[in-house]
Amino acid sequence: MSHKPQPIDAPFWTPGTLVMAALMFAAAVTLVFRYTYGLGAVTNLDNHYPWGIWIGLDVASGVALAAGGFTTAFLAHIMGRHYYEAITRPALLTAALGYTFVAIAVFIDIGRSWAIWKAVVYQNHNSALFEVAMCVMAYVTVLWIEFIPVLAERLGEKIPLLRFLDRILDKTMWVFILLGVVLSCMHQSSLGTLLVIAPTKMSELWYTPLQPLLFLTSAFAVGYPMVVVETAIATSSLKLESEMHILTPLSRITILLLGIYMVLKLGDLVYRDAYVTLLDGSAQSNSFLIEVGLGVVLPWLMLLFGKVRRSRRLLFIAALLVVAGVMLNRFNVFVVSFKAPYATGPYYPAIGEIIVTVGAVATIFFLYRVFVTHFPVLSARRQEVSR
Repeated sequence: MSHKPQPIDAPFWTPGTLVMAALMFAAAVTLVFRYTYGLGAVTNLDNHYPWGIWIGLDVASGVALAAGGFTTAFLAHIMGRHYYEAITRPALLTAALGYTFVAIAVFIDIGRSWAIWKAVVYQNHNSALFEVAMCVMAYVTVLWIEFIPVLAERLGEKIPLLRFLDRILDKTMWVFILLGVVLSCMHQSSLGTLLVIAPTKMSELWYTPLQPLLFLTSAFAVGYPMVVVETAIATSSLKLESEMHILTPLSRITILLLGIYMVLKLGDLVYRDAYVTLLDGSAQSNSFLIEVGLGVVLPWLMLLFGKVRRSRRLLFIAALLVVAGVMLNRFNVFVVSFKAPYATGPYYPAIGEIIVTVGAVATIFFLYRVFVTHFPVLSARRQEVSR
């Protein structure tokens, strides 16, 4: 059952948070080497493979998985389905943290990080990357503006500025909600536009002029499953009451959104005759089959059954498959499908790249725990322990 959001009454330092702190420390040490000795010291990036998992996973997947923020805001505030209000704050927090670390990942991945400001000043209005950069920067700002009422509930009495901003946002929040949805749709699709200009460098399994539409529809499709995953993890780890009364009807919407993406994905594959390479046994074809088979078709079939939608465990598995499928799609598009013309060997992520990625995920989990512990984010109450 959902109640008024309030901080979670639970110990902060647990074995889990200690593990996250250790992973964060390892990533911090790796970043010291990255900024002391350069990208070559901790990555396998070179002139042939200019991006790796810091872009393919940290940025591209991070943007997609943060879609729960604008999809739940659209459902609860624009469509007026206030029944789903209980999941909007956690989804908003996840989106804000996710996008913030997307921006940090870009900063880390750029060779000359100190020049990142030039994209704002020396603008190239013909560049899809410029549009993505502007939208992401604007959306990060919008997300934290939308989070101000949460901060004001706890700190408004101590920080008059928060109280003042909260009063203003009480009448103008609808503007930022609409802006957030528009900005999200723009940059979700524009990430796909980046790949349209590289027909000779991508596998035919993924290269398509429909890439912007596929990126947008996959973001719609993964938004609510990501909410299911984060809610299930939070309620289980914090020993909170189940939110299945909200997640079950939410999963019915996923059937439609994931179905649209599946039809577009498979229809495009057939239309371009790219399916002829599906069974050639290559790493690319195998990765595509896993992406679509386990990450799209299987969870869609699972969600068709009411038993799955009503089961906490089965719904979590189906949602996790969708999340993993979209993550694999972004990794496939940006890394697996990429064919460097003059490279002498394939790209494999270095241990430093993996440590930083794992550390970033751990930091998001850690900060999520900080916010839900000290601020009114979650609505579910702690389960009563039977004596």
